[in-house]
Parts: sequence; structure tokens; C-alpha cells
Amino acid sequence: MPKSLLELRTGIDQVDRELLALLNQRAALANEVGELKRAEGSPVFRPEREAQVINGLQAANAGPLKGESLAHIWREIMSACRALEAPQRVAYLGPAGTFSEQAAVQFFGSSIERVPCVSIDEVFRATAAGTAEYGVVPVENSTEGVVARSLDLFLGSPLHIVGETSLLVRHNLLRKDNSLAAIEAVLAHPQALAQCHGWLNNHLPDVERRAVSSNAEGARLASTNPAWAAIAGERAGAEFGLHTVAHAIQDDAFNRTRFAVVCLPQTLAAPEASGKDCVSLIVSVPNKPGAVHDLLVPLKQHGVSMTRFESRPARSGQWEYYFYIDLQGHPSQPNVAAALKDLQGLCAFYKVLGTYPLGE
Repeated sequence: MPKSLLELRTGIDQVDRELLALLNQRAALANEVGELKRAEGSPVFRPEREAQVINGLQAANAGPLKGESLAHIWREIMSACRALEAPQRVAYLGPAGTFSEQAAVQFFGSSIERVPCVSIDEVFRATAAGTAEYGVVPVENSTEGVVARSLDLFLGSPLHIVGETSLLVRHNLLRKDNSLAAIEAVLAHPQALAQCHGWLNNHLPDVERRAVSSNAEGARLASTNPAWAAIAGERAGAEFGLHTVAHAIQDDAFNRTRFAVVCLPQTLAAPEASGKDCVSLIVSVPNKPGAVHDLLVPLKQHGVSMTRFESRPARSGQWEYYFYIDLQGHPSQPNVAAALKDLQGLCAFYKVLGTYPLGE
């Protein structure tokens, strides 16, 4: 005989109390770990350890919960446990409601001290200066490619990458009035304007497109003028009390943005191997025939896969370029270490941006 609604709710209440007891038990154990770490002088946050925990739980999961949901749940649990010692200060492109803020919460959990910044440059500065322990910056979009400003800033920054995360980005048209009529300007970050180019051409072809520092800033400005609309996510709409005039207006239905998590090496050294890792590099080669091809030879010889290869002008006036490369693996693996050593020998400039667990 099926259980009644009251019986089911009673069962849920009982399980919730059991979960509460277990969560407090976990928090107590995490506190003991924190005390040992303080005595050793080791960092509270270990991204490779958290990645191993989540990967292990997803592999062991045999119930109806989806793997992505498990990841979100356990990140919040680990975030709350970390915050018992001290919440991490995390810088990101603000104001409140940006996709960068969402990425920071997705990676660290919501128990963080949020440090919104007015630009990507300021995220780098705040993190390098110690205003924030960690920074979260966009580096690549599946529609528009690399975020050039982030890549350029890595070149001279003391920060290194210790983690990554990616978001499925849904852009909405937001406005004070719930109508497409009489819009004079659409405000958004340049990347968002580019990602919604086709929709804007079809629905608002004669409306001014105005670039601003972030989508959330566009939403804030749109909340001050009924003739303006913004392109931003649901968080920004809720933050500034705007109507969603049109949902999911991005040209690519599967539009994703990848974010890097950065910090000073003294805040957190390169994470140890998690089993699913990435090495990011910036290199340049002498301007001679075949130099770029030669970069690929050590990777093939040692069986190392390259997952990204981007070029940026060196701004030397000599038509020289820096190359941004992502490799699968960890330097503790002999074949990866050998490939990196051979690669460095071919380069006029060589910088490891970071070694970190692959994002979700």
C-alpha cells in the first residue's frame, strides 16, 4: 500500500535530522583538520582534495541525484566547513549579479567574503595586493573565444591559476518596463553584446548597443532609466528589480564561459595531482621558419595532449606573438615533466600560468 503524504513528509523530516547530525559531525572533523593545518602552516583550501572528494562521490553515486547536483551540494558543505575557520576573500568582476560572481560561488560555495571589482584589471590588482586571497576571471567563451584582456594580464602578473570552473551562460534582456517597445539603448559587456548579435539584429536592429564594464553594471544602469535595457543573467535581474523581457537571447544555445581561479603562490602553491589535471603555459618562440611546429614535437614524443592553443600579439612592433597553451596532465607525471622540459628548451619566453584540477 502506498505511503500517505503525511508519512512521506515524516520520513523526510527524520532523514533531514539525520543529515543535520551527520553534517555537524563532518564539520567537527573538518575543524580538527583545520587545527592540524594551522599547526603545520598549510593552507585551508586545497582544490585538488575537493576535486577528489567530489569525483569520488560522483563515481560512487547509485541514486537518483545527478552528478552535477552532488557537486553543488558538496561544494556548499565544504564551503560552510571552511568558513568555520575563516571565509575566503574572493575578488571577481562586479557588481552583484554578474556571471563572474556566479562562477565564484559555484567554485568556492556561498560561504565566502565577496570582493566585487569594477574591472578584470582590478580583480588582478586586488588579488595580487592581498585585498582578496583569490580572484575569479573569465578566460574563454565557447561563442566568442578568448577573453583577451585576461590573457594579456596573465603575462606580467605574479598570480597563478589554481582552479577553473565553467558556466552555461543564459543571457536575458532585462528592463524596468515589461515590453520591447521604445528601447533606446541596450547595455552589456562587449562579450555579451557579441554573443547576442543575431538576436539583436532580428529584434532590435536600430537600437544603440552600449558597452559597459559588466552585464550587472548594465542591469544597474537599466534600473535607472526606463528607455534602457540590459543583457544579463537572472541574478542581475533579481538584484536590480528588472523584468525579463526576453529569455535566453544568446545566439548559441550551449553558450559557456570558462573562468580561471587565481592567487599568489604564497597563498596557495600549485595543487597536487587530482587525477584530472591541466597545465597552462605562455610561451614565445624565435621568429624563424618551423618554430611553431617545433613546439608540438615534444608533446607528440611524450604522449601529452594539448587542449588549447591561442596566440596574442607581443606588441613589440615586430609581428611577434605569445602562445597560450593548455596541456592535459600534471608535472608530477614523468611524461608531462619531460615534455615541459623539452618545450622550455625551444622557447624564447616560457611561463607556467598554473597547474590545477580540470573544472566541471
